[in-house]
Formats: sequence, structure tokens, C-alpha cells
Amino acid sequence: MSSDQNLYIAVKWNMVRLPEDAGVEAMFRTALDTGFDGITLTAPGAYDLTEVLRAQDKTGIPIHNINVAEHWQIRLTDPDPAVREAALQNTIGAIEFAHAVGASSVLQVIGKVTDPETENLAQVGQRSAEQLTKALPTAARLGVQIACENVANGHGTSIAEWIAYLDQFQSPWVGAFFDIGNHDRFDGGAPAWIRALGSRIVKIDVKDHDHSAEKNCDLFQGNVDWPGVRQALTEIGYTGWATAEVRGGDAAALKVVSRDMRKALGIA
Repeated sequence: MSSDQNLYIAVKWNMVRLPEDAGVEAMFRTALDTGFDGITLTAPGAYDLTEVLRAQDKTGIPIHNINVAEHWQIRLTDPDPAVREAALQNTIGAIEFAHAVGASSVLQVIGKVTDPETENLAQVGQRSAEQLTKALPTAARLGVQIACENVANGHGTSIAEWIAYLDQFQSPWVGAFFDIGNHDRFDGGAPAWIRALGSRIVKIDVKDHDHSAEKNCDLFQGNVDWPGVRQALTEIGYTGWATAEVRGGDAAALKVVSRDMRKALGIA
């Protein structure tokens, strides 16, 4: 990583397509060889910590973030209290794994509106906040931020609603994992969201969005105003990690993604 740049690009573990027996070290080396500064993983339960630390030691790659495993299926907002407790333990496990590998954040989808009676908008907000509050002591003790994501789940689709949700915690250990493509369809587009969220943004995910098809897509295949995004990020003084979340592939495909990431974000 260059010491004079403000943004660093990462790739998600599931974008690196290698033979099943290739191993963690091969994944890390592929990420570096294709132009990425770092990588994200998922936990708990997906990777052996010893293997990850060994591979990280051999390659030197930063693991900047951990996605909370199964947060769509085992939700903080599930109608069943036992499932909500299991989701909380996944969050805590992800925080502990992040700390162990040197990651500064965990990505947490807060829940999902699935039913007007048993998992509605109000319940998603209330239940997820209750559970995340229980995870805050671990996050603070280990120095790992909980970066919340609010995409495709029926909650936080307006800027005001999402800001109110994040600000209720009154904690530096809770912020937003802002997804450029997912938010571009709401409230004036991604640049407007970036300006409004400001310092609440902990990390960013990077993809494009095709408004006519109403689908996320590869970079420069949609309608995101990339000059506007760059300007908004500059205005709020954002520095740090930007993670690709588009179609992955082999080394050749990943080189295209890393090239497009740098172009979209204005990284030399």
C-alpha cells in the first residue's frame, strides 16, 4: 500500500475464484497479485484462525474487515429469541475473529423486514438495536467497529431513518458500512447519502447500479455518478478502505476489477 494515498481497495473472499483445495494463502496471494491492497473474510466458522494467521504472515496482506457469517439467515431480528441470541453470538464471534487477524471492523446486516406481524420495520429497528447494544462492550474492549449495513432488507431506506438508527447508539463503535450501488437508488443517489452520513461512514462497498433494470452491476455498467461520488467522499474527508462487491473470477477478471475500482474512486 502506498503511504500517500487516502483510499485502499480490497476484495471480498468470495470474489476470488480458485480451486477448492487452493487454500487461504493462495487466495491472499491472488488478491495481492491482481492489484488489491487488502481483503475481507467472513466469520465465525468459515476459516481456521491458525491457517489465516499463517497465510497472512507469509503474504503480508491486511485483512481489514470481517463480514458477520450468516447474518441474513441467522438474524438479529428473527421472531424467535433463540435465533436472535445465536445471531448475537455470531456478531461477537466475528468481532473476536476480526481482532485476532487485525481487522478494524465487522460488517453487520442488521436484520430484515420479512413479515408485517412478526418481523416488521419497527421490530427490525428495535430488536437489532437491542442485540447490537449487547455486542458493544466486546467491540469497545477489542477496538473493532460494528459497521452496519441496511441494504435490501426493508429498513433504513431514507437518509433520515438510517441516521436516526445509527445515532441512537451514541457510540464511536457503531457506524455505517456504506454500499455505493445499493444506495444509489434512494434519496438522491449515492453522493447525497455520503454527504449526509459523513463521519458515520466506517467503510464503503463498491458496486454500480442499473436504475432501469433495478439491479446492482459491475462498475461502469450502471448509472452511479462516479465523479459525484468522488467529490462527496472528498468533501466528508473519507479515508480508508473501499471493498469491491461485484462479480469475481480468476486472476484476469480480478485485475479488471481492481483497475476499475481505482478508476471509479480516482486512485492513481
